[in-house]
Amino acid sequence: MYAIIDIETTGGQPSQDRITEIAIFIHDGHQVVDQYNTLINPERPIPYFITQLTGITDAMVQDAPKFHEVAREIVKFTEDKIFVAHNVRFDYSFLKKEFADLGYTYQRKTLCTVRLSRSLMPGLPSYSLGKLCKSINIDLKMRHRAIGDAEATAVLFDRLLKINQKDITPTEETQKESKKVLSNAVKTSLLPPAITKEQVNALPDAAGVYYFYDSDGQIIYVGKSINIRKRIIQHFNIDYKSNKSIEFKNRIADITYELTGSELVALLYESDQIKKIKPQYNRQQRRSVFSSGIYLYVDENGYKRLTFDKVNSARIPLISLENHFKSKNFLFHKVEKYNLCQKLSGLYKTTGACFDYQVHQCKGACLGLEAPEEYNARVDAAIESFSFEHENFVLIGKGREAGERSVVCIENGHYLGFGFIDETFSAKSLQDFKEAIKFYHDNKDVQQIIRGYLRTKHQDKLLIF
Repeated sequence: MYAIIDIETTGGQPSQDRITEIAIFIHDGHQVVDQYNTLINPERPIPYFITQLTGITDAMVQDAPKFHEVAREIVKFTEDKIFVAHNVRFDYSFLKKEFADLGYTYQRKTLCTVRLSRSLMPGLPSYSLGKLCKSINIDLKMRHRAIGDAEATAVLFDRLLKINQKDITPTEETQKESKKVLSNAVKTSLLPPAITKEQVNALPDAAGVYYFYDSDGQIIYVGKSINIRKRIIQHFNIDYKSNKSIEFKNRIADITYELTGSELVALLYESDQIKKIKPQYNRQQRRSVFSSGIYLYVDENGYKRLTFDKVNSARIPLISLENHFKSKNFLFHKVEKYNLCQKLSGLYKTTGACFDYQVHQCKGACLGLEAPEEYNARVDAAIESFSFEHENFVLIGKGREAGERSVVCIENGHYLGFGFIDETFSAKSLQDFKEAIKFYHDNKDVQQIIRGYLRTKHQDKLLIF
């Protein structure tokens, strides 16, 4: 049994928008046997542009039931049935969120008619519901209303079932083969419409950088992982929180990858590729990777003061970190290690002495009891520690295959690049390793990547020169 569903909403983000209408058509594999539809009061105003699209106004939903009043009916209609929709992840994500807000875990097997249409009716110019229905002569009434779109999807689904059965030759076990196609459609319903299960299964369980392409062959996203196949499956299985994220998923038409062996090399290469290619769906990521930073200023009393704040174009931070939480912890560590003042570092709000002074850890800069020159010398030492602990070193890590090792080179505190060597490689100097690498640009992002990696419990071998 199948529950063919369409919803209308106040917007495209399940995390903040609400359902305004739902329609459900029950199909038993042969025909529609039942249906349910209702307007739903979203308990918030419907944006004007949504009303323009759907025709649903605030007045129309004013006396409609709220979601919690129809939730039981929706559960009953969809229970023990496969959840079918055109771009199923959108409708399914909204319903899961509405039920989650009620404290209920809503879970159904899903089937996407976009994927099934591509599989059984390849080569059509578009698989959007409106254009698809026009291509195959399905009468789509009340476009962008749940009842109209759900009814058209039910007709489409019925036609797809008949195409599937027609394509099975009489000598085969028709019923078994037909079910096999639908079972495969359910198993792959969360994949992008143009991506096959075979493509995903062929991905490696290894570290590297992966690329998503659109139908024009353009790279739209670059990612990295210590397990490429597992990470890409996670991409496809998440509940999408906006129309944009669903659009991103549906645009993925191909996947390629490059193995790196090493997690560090994957991080460094991903950063390089994002900067070079500037993929459309990495833009937000590039803006938010290092959103917080450590800054320095001198106060009116001559004390050098470290503090943390948001990264912006007006000031260049001494070091950038992923978020305020990490910046604060980083600064706490430096204050403790270099015997700095919590108050002067913005970590202890008080008009008097900081807490560390009371326990004899601070030398009294917060009260003006320590000379600025003495205090500032320790601040300078702390800042010096922001760079690498060693000026010249290499990190030797896992390679792409047995018998190979990865190499990352740092010279005079600057990142040079990475490469791969045979495990029998013999080197006596940094120059020997430099000849084995490909050179890449040094920048604050890769410096931060390497510093962060060195703070982890990595298994790479560190050679100091």
